[in-house]
Amino acid sequence: MTEPGLRTVPIIGVDGKPIGEIAVPVVFETLVRLDIIRKAVVAQQSHRFQPQGRNPMAGKRTTAEGFGVGRGISRVPRVGGGGPLSGTAAFAPGTVGGRLAFPPVPTKKLAKRVNRKERFAALRSAIAATASSELVRKRGHKFEKDIELPLVVSDEAESLSKASEARRLLTTLGVWEDIERVSRSSNIRGKRRTHAKGPLVVLGDYEGADRAFRNFQGVDVIRARDLSVELLAPGTHPGRLTIWSESAVKSIGGRSWE
Repeated sequence: MTEPGLRTVPIIGVDGKPIGEIAVPVVFETLVRLDIIRKAVVAQQSHRFQPQGRNPMAGKRTTAEGFGVGRGISRVPRVGGGGPLSGTAAFAPGTVGGRLAFPPVPTKKLAKRVNRKERFAALRSAIAATASSELVRKRGHKFEKDIELPLVVSDEAESLSKASEARRLLTTLGVWEDIERVSRSSNIRGKRRTHAKGPLVVLGDYEGADRAFRNFQGVDVIRARDLSVELLAPGTHPGRLTIWSESAVKSIGGRSWE
């Protein structure tokens, strides 16, 4: 039974056939705020930044000193003596091997903070964006036109333990084309292999499906209680193609968002 007035979507079984309906929680109707989502994602990414600094003596290990005025040359510090480097500018910023004017310091605060209410608002907006076909297609995801979002599957999907079973489910759901899109996007950049983001699978709990779906490039598996804005909106762009299990949708609907 569903509450009157709530939008319903079909629950898809592992065989690809509808087995029932489920009411879409109110959180999926939230207004999508791109600015708050971007702020929350950047703040989450900032906690992975690694502090860096410079040796306090970097660029200063030289005998260079100013020659003074009256020689018709700039007053930057220069190497003295009669060697081959005599008269070469050093030490000052802008000279070869000189110090940096404002070197990075390890004490700089890199982590950004977001208010708790803003963080929850961003998460609600990111969840709502997964129910918008327009935003999902705008991110570049490929799926069949007759799919109704949010895409909900039965809890049997949480027990899948083989990649072949996971592939069969993704094919019957009509999202396998998105997996192929991710494979085509694979590229080597800076000695690292990069690829696009594929579907996100949200489960009520890990019962083996996390091992089945992790075999596919670009696919992430997460429990509903561990959802983050960055997973739902990679690169600050909301509208990731998301597959929800029935228990995950119920968990989202029963969660307090204050």
